[in-house]
Amino acid sequence: MFLKREAIEISIPHDEAFKKLLETFFKEFIELFFPELDSMLDYSESRFLMQELLVDIVGEEARELDLLLEIRYKGLDGYILIHLEPQSYRDTQFHERMFIYFSRLFERYRKEHKLIIPIAIFTSDEIREEQDTLEMSIPEHQILRFQFLKVELRKQNWRQFINSDNAVAAALLAKMGYTTREAREVRGEFLRMFMQLKARLDQGRLALIMSVADLYFKPDRAQDEEILRELMKQYPEEGEAIMELMPHWKRWGYEEGKAEGIEEGKEKAREEAQAEIIRKLLLHGFTPEAVSKAVELPLDEIKKLM
Repeated sequence: MFLKREAIEISIPHDEAFKKLLETFFKEFIELFFPELDSMLDYSESRFLMQELLVDIVGEEARELDLLLEIRYKGLDGYILIHLEPQSYRDTQFHERMFIYFSRLFERYRKEHKLIIPIAIFTSDEIREEQDTLEMSIPEHQILRFQFLKVELRKQNWRQFINSDNAVAAALLAKMGYTTREAREVRGEFLRMFMQLKARLDQGRLALIMSVADLYFKPDRAQDEEILRELMKQYPEEGEAIMELMPHWKRWGYEEGKAEGIEEGKEKAREEAQAEIIRKLLLHGFTPEAVSKAVELPLDEIKKLM
């Protein structure tokens, strides 16, 4: 039996959730931010390399590469490597670290892969120009110029993504550039995008999108209640379904004020909803330990749902 509590809140740790988003929607990520590269990739022949393998690549350094994908590149008629590295905090030596990773990947895989593409995804709330180049030179001769691809989410205009049916665009909408006055509109557009995705994605992927988006949206009860009423009018058959994936709405309890006689039933419904979300996260690849930490339930209770 699940532990009873006034607030039920499902929130997945940022790094793991973001990594899982990239793993699950890699194609959508490339389509969204690097359309030219997208046209050159054959997604039917791709695989993520195991993280245990990546530990060896960085030698004695404690940090592991976040994601490394092997995929067929049409232009070379062979396989290449794509290294994805999310970065959420300011690091003046980040561009050097990217070069070190690239160098070691090149050293290890140069005979098997014709190309290595490093991509950094900057998720900081600050708007700044992130350094993406490492250069060395002497007068009249350039020794080295290394430049990786990058996405700076805060520099992206959120409005250019709202007509997209791209799952990554929806999940990261709240991380893009918008003003305080636009916050409510961004929230509403995200939920509208989510409802469109709901028609073609399974529940596990929808739960992943919602869990990532919920890391970035700052809840406003009055605002969300208003949006909820609008959604219920726009999607009368789907309003309850979206509530099942809205941690903050569940936490606030929109059934407040109803007869006390149904409180026990509501508690049971909340527990069942929580169990369903946990099952979806487990099925989608999150470890029992990660889910246990996120929902603050004993590991044994999580394993019962596997």
